[in-house]
Amino acid sequence: MQLPPEQQRLLKIFRKLGKDAQQSLSDYAEFLLQRDSEDEASPAESPEPADIPRPHSETVVAAMRRLSQTFHMLDKDELLHEASDLMSAHIMQGRPAEQVIDELERVFRRRYERSREGSPDAE
Repeated sequence: MQLPPEQQRLLKIFRKLGKDAQQSLSDYAEFLLQRDSEDEASPAESPEPADIPRPHSETVVAAMRRLSQTFHMLDKDELLHEASDLMSAHIMQGRPAEQVIDELERVFRRRYERSREGSPDAE
């Protein structure tokens, strides 16, 4: 059985990556799968963020999961672009995880504050 072209391309890329990059790609794919699953489940939304503390040692993917759970009321699609850019900076450009996580926290917090103000374009 032959895979569709987009799956073949992804597998070819995956095989060319080093072990760490393969793990990062797998982690990111799992994050996207979780995000899609959460969108389908769509639990009752609360206007307040959950209190989930940041662990001392955390991967970028784990931080994205934590922040998605913390700010469960936010539209994940609106955050995906900025979060994906930051994830790419970490994986492809080697930006340190701690810096990326700090920026992710600012992105999620900023988006939450905007949603509370009722103006998605407000700075």
